[in-house]
Amino acid sequence: MKIPYAIAAICFFLLCGPQTLAQSSLSSSDETPDVRAEATQYARQLSSSAPFARQTAAEGLARLAAVEQKKIVEGYLLQEKDKRVRLALNWALYRMGKSETLFQIVRDLDSGRHDQAIDYLTQLDSPDPLYLFLTQDNTPLKVKLRIVEALGDLGNAETVEKIKPFVDHYDPGVSAAAKTALTQIEHRLADPKAEVQTRPRVVTKAREP
Repeated sequence: MKIPYAIAAICFFLLCGPQTLAQSSLSSSDETPDVRAEATQYARQLSSSAPFARQTAAEGLARLAAVEQKKIVEGYLLQEKDKRVRLALNWALYRMGKSETLFQIVRDLDSGRHDQAIDYLTQLDSPDPLYLFLTQDNTPLKVKLRIVEALGDLGNAETVEKIKPFVDHYDPGVSAAAKTALTQIEHRLADPKAEVQTRPRVVTKAREP
């Protein structure tokens, strides 16, 4: 399992990494003093003794795509023991341009943190990075199912064609998720002005299983 994921990660980074880094750098250069101060405050909060406070701080840095805090976030990730905080730190690093951390976020779809991971994935700027996981034969069924769920919230017209083959999937859960996702996407395409967020953006604290 680890080898195919690693190979896919390298390919993904080579294809998408430079572009993502460029976009993140651009957003960082446009920051106002207030935004920089907010990012600094979040970075300080990463040293809190409360896991939920650290998670909130990481999510704040992700929202700001605070590239100047990237080294600090990488350092805290190395020492972080709480799995929900680690997931949030990986999300922050992805938003800062470290594309390969998406693979760790996707892996957490097959864990007690799957709602948190889905929440992050539905905040992607595009559904494109998720298509890779649909085509990999070694992607666990739970991960594939939850990728389809995320694409239901995030997908566009191209996504419809990516999901259609899964309507007839041998696993009833994946099949049902594909049908629901198609309905969500087609509804948005039919009436874009009526688009409503179907999944809350605030990730709440949950106990580890």
